[in-house]
Amino acid sequence: MNSLDLKEYLAQKGKYVEENLNNILVSKEIYPKEIHEAMNYSVMAGGKRLRPILCLAAADAVGGNSEELIDVACALEIIHTYSLIHDDLPCMDNDDLRRGKPTNHIVFGEAIALLAGDGLLTYAFEVLSKAGLKSNNAENYLRVIHEISGAVGTMGMIGGQVVDIQSENMEIDLKTLEYIHKCKTAALIKTSVRAGAILGGGTKEQIDALTTYAENLGLAFQITDDLLDVFGDETIVGKNIGSDDKNNKATFPKLLGIDKTKEIAQATVEQAIDALKMFDTNSAPLKELAKYLLVRKN
Repeated sequence: MNSLDLKEYLAQKGKYVEENLNNILVSKEIYPKEIHEAMNYSVMAGGKRLRPILCLAAADAVGGNSEELIDVACALEIIHTYSLIHDDLPCMDNDDLRRGKPTNHIVFGEAIALLAGDGLLTYAFEVLSKAGLKSNNAENYLRVIHEISGAVGTMGMIGGQVVDIQSENMEIDLKTLEYIHKCKTAALIKTSVRAGAILGGGTKEQIDALTTYAENLGLAFQITDDLLDVFGDETIVGKNIGSDDKNNKATFPKLLGIDKTKEIAQATVEQAIDALKMFDTNSAPLKELAKYLLVRKN
């Protein structure tokens, strides 16, 4: 699979995810309309749809039927969107641009934006549990729901966000920075891959290999995100550039310098790709996604 094929793959899968997100979300016409409008606004504002695509690709890699997991994939994107809404709030990063559009609190006000994030997180678990109730393998769905809960809780995404906030205007060591990135960003990426592998019927060996892949991919994603905040084009990235520096956040470039940061990004991508050696050509999208991180523009 070459880079052109990857673009086609991402476009195809992204469209598939968006169509299903549009069907899954509560209608904007349902009372109270403003909260549902706010929830729909951020979910359907675009984006890479990386986490749901990783879920589907992992299921395919282990020989599963990824179409059966579309509700799970959509729930992961809904959770990710909740985190972005809260991340952008004035009490957090105070950003006014996300995915090339005004952030939720700019459009709907801070109170509705806060509740829209809460509503999306809650609704994602409604979607997950409903999918599990319809499945013949409810035990695996329960396992996945348990893992997702941990990934986005205080031992995962929220914990990473807390340490990130506490580290502003401070000099921190590499261990703390890696903790922030592994929890704040990589945890949801890892659980997206694992969800696809588990529900796709992967063996323990396959799930373990994909976990190693996802841990490295998640770290590489955040490292390259740090670089984009320095070098990215705001019109392509779709959010404010330089916000990390504005908020005095700890980043890999700030701690280690640009050259060393690029070296680490390269190494983590190579480790992610190496973890896929046991798989056949069905894992090609996962491999190309890892390579794409080193050249991505958004």
